[in-house]
Amino acid sequence: MTRAVISLGSNVDPEQNIRLAVRLLDRCDGWSVRAVSPSYAGRAVGTDGPDFHNAAALVVTDLEPSELKTRLRAIEERMGRIRTEDKFAPRQIDLDVVLYEGFEGEVDGTAIPDPGLETYSYLAVPAADLAPEWEYRTGGSTLRALAESMDREGLELMSSELAPMDHTRRYALETSMEADNGEVYDSEMESNVKEMLLAVGEDPEREGLARTPLRVAKAMDFLTSGYTTSLDEAVNNAIFETDADEMVLVKDIEFYSLCEHHMLPFFGRAHVAYLPNKRIIGLSKVARIVDVFARRLQVQERLTNQVADAIEDVLDPHGVGVVMEGSHFCMMMRGVQKQGSSTVTSAMRGGFKSNHSTRSEFMELIKG
Repeated sequence: MTRAVISLGSNVDPEQNIRLAVRLLDRCDGWSVRAVSPSYAGRAVGTDGPDFHNAAALVVTDLEPSELKTRLRAIEERMGRIRTEDKFAPRQIDLDVVLYEGFEGEVDGTAIPDPGLETYSYLAVPAADLAPEWEYRTGGSTLRALAESMDREGLELMSSELAPMDHTRRYALETSMEADNGEVYDSEMESNVKEMLLAVGEDPEREGLARTPLRVAKAMDFLTSGYTTSLDEAVNNAIFETDADEMVLVKDIEFYSLCEHHMLPFFGRAHVAYLPNKRIIGLSKVARIVDVFARRLQVQERLTNQVADAIEDVLDPHGVGVVMEGSHFCMMMRGVQKQGSSTVTSAMRGGFKSNHSTRSEFMELIKG
């Protein structure tokens, strides 16, 4: 395992996005977060845009620098970051490897150690908070010396309470969802749930609700675990060579998700088929791919397309067909209150879209 320092920066809802990034970093299994610096606000560089908030995280990992960078880019995408040619454009989050123990070089055009550590206090100060005696380069200045030599004008301490959760308290599976005596799982989320209970006129201290904020935090962690599960993790290399070229169908895959408009559940069945192109995937992995995208705040239309796109990305098949049938509590419990209603969505790719007989065969197979 190797130490690395990851810088975090944001100037779009920065306080919220820095905190979210810390949570997402802590929930990934490619590394272990050992410490998080305070966050600092400072003027944006190269533009007169909104001020940036910056922080740093110290991790230990067995990933190579290039793999670590790829995982960080995936987290940026989950948070809505869209990279453009304008390197000074506002952004929800920047996640960069600024130091990697024992490594000096370039990764996909990015220098490690980051040269900005010698120039910008917003990079050097948070890194020095975590590892003051770490040498910027072998035999060179320590991070503490670099930070102390810099002008900190305009750099303002914003928050010293960014420490991640104890990683052993994170639940990747639907187990240990109850509230143990004295346990604190996610203090920030638990506080928010308590405020919500007060807002609806409840007493969060009464016996039945006393541990509800903790239970809700655990449940939401599980129900939104798709944000921190990558497609590679779900597939887990279960791809196999084959000469088969007939349709493969996995039907009646149960899924459960949360409507992004009301955060009420919707659930149902997914039917996923593909036409192999020299490769097939383990059948259970199809269900895991559905879960990766279902365990997020969703709309069924997007969920259906994401599953189809993922199968395409993983297998490059001759065609993909996905049909999802869902019942939505936001339509059943509130609003029009139509308990018997359901929604059917489909996504067709390749042969399923261009070949009528293939599509008809698929639709016939999933009936009943």
